Amino acid sequence: MRKIKPEDFQRDLLQWYDENKRDLPWRRERDPYKIWVSEIMLQQTQVDTVIPYYQRFMSLFPTVKDLAEADEETVLKAWEGLGYYSRARNLHSAVKEVNNTYGGEVPSSEKDVKSLKGVGPYTAGAILSIAFNIPAPAVDGNVMRVTSRLLAIYDDIAKASSRKIFEETAMELIDKDRPSDFNQALMELGALICTPKNPACLICPVNEHCSARKEGVQDLLPVKSKKKPPKKMKMKVLLVKDENDRVLIERRPDTGLLAKLWQFPNIEAETDDLSDLKRLGESLGLTLEFEKENVQEVKHVFSHVVWEMEVYKGFVKSVHNAELYEESALKQFVATEDINYYPFPVSHQKIIDGALAKGEMYK
Repeated sequence: MRKIKPEDFQRDLLQWYDENKRDLPWRRERDPYKIWVSEIMLQQTQVDTVIPYYQRFMSLFPTVKDLAEADEETVLKAWEGLGYYSRARNLHSAVKEVNNTYGGEVPSSEKDVKSLKGVGPYTAGAILSIAFNIPAPAVDGNVMRVTSRLLAIYDDIAKASSRKIFEETAMELIDKDRPSDFNQALMELGALICTPKNPACLICPVNEHCSARKEGVQDLLPVKSKKKPPKKMKMKVLLVKDENDRVLIERRPDTGLLAKLWQFPNIEAETDDLSDLKRLGESLGLTLEFEKENVQEVKHVFSHVVWEMEVYKGFVKSVHNAELYEESALKQFVATEDINYYPFPVSHQKIIDGALAKGEMYK
């Protein structure tokens, strides 16, 4: 690892940031709640994708109190499409704690911020530095990439043991007078200039400080071990309506992947025929007829699994489960026009916008 003069680096980085920073909605004020929400949304999600979600979320829940008092399904519906829904559930839970324990004011101590559900070291550092101007490292993959190139750090950023190295490095570099702007500038540099591939070294405002550029290894850093490829899972999804044209939906379990979101009934495919769907229908308490050909195919990629879904139409012959007509049931028939009141994962939104919207159910 090479050494640089922090003061010179800070000067050049902050001068560039002052002249080139993007006008992002969460940068227009230092409201800790709004900065917190933006940082949670920005995890695993691009800035351009986040902006409209953030603006809509803030219009619905402009204060800690508003979000704390909202019911969970409303929060999940507002989050619909952003993915990684545990972020929304954890944020909602933590905001309730802030409302009840801290009088609706986001705490400014490292200990209290880190105690909030879903707030890890990076998010805590971002809140403390950006909102409260407290010198604290905010180290995510973006910042690790920049600092690994800047100082020629060859530690594997995918390993948890490397985080301490990068946090210590970030703390040595941070401008103690302008920690809010410095951390945002470092993030901005990674987003606009020091990108994962083909970094724009020639126009980089801090290229004279960069060890990777001097050594010609900017394309080799950061070192990051590869993850295992996601597992493929073949699934069959059932679109079924009753005689009153209501469509059957179900809520996912309270924990695990896509917890508490709604979906169309589905089953992991074990055969190439319709016997899987027959088993699914029986488990629902329905006797069904099926069309032999699927009406839609949907592929959705998660970090660890790929869903390859075939969507089939089912026709109700008889119902053996009266609970399917109870409004509070976890599996229920609902009017098609009401389906958008329920939060669905992106994979099943594709079905709503596809086979359901195109009238496949009526053919």
